[in-house]
Amino acid sequence: MSSVQKFYDLTLELIKTLEHTKLDRDAKMNAVEMLLEKRQHAMAGMAPPYSDAEKDLGARLISLNAKVTQLMTREKLFIQKDIKDLSVKKESTGKYANPYQSMATDGMFYDKRK
Repeated sequence: MSSVQKFYDLTLELIKTLEHTKLDRDAKMNAVEMLLEKRQHAMAGMAPPYSDAEKDLGARLISLNAKVTQLMTREKLFIQKDIKDLSVKKESTGKYANPYQSMATDGMFYDKRK
């Protein structure tokens, strides 16, 4: 199997893994990391000259890579949203535990009389 074909197969498997919604996030991220590492090794093995079949695969890989980028961006946004929600929850929990901790002192009155 040529390295271009191996790269193509790994890209399809990566897309399938990223689109799989039933998978636990940790398991999904571990699988994605493993597949990205394998893809990197396959990419390092690519060297010209390419056959006509490999050129066709390369043309299809361009659109698949765009899809991979889109799916990875979607996962990143989900993770960022969860991190933001967790920080808001942590902050609100802290305010509930000690409600007077973050009170501002903007309205203080200073007496200037002698």
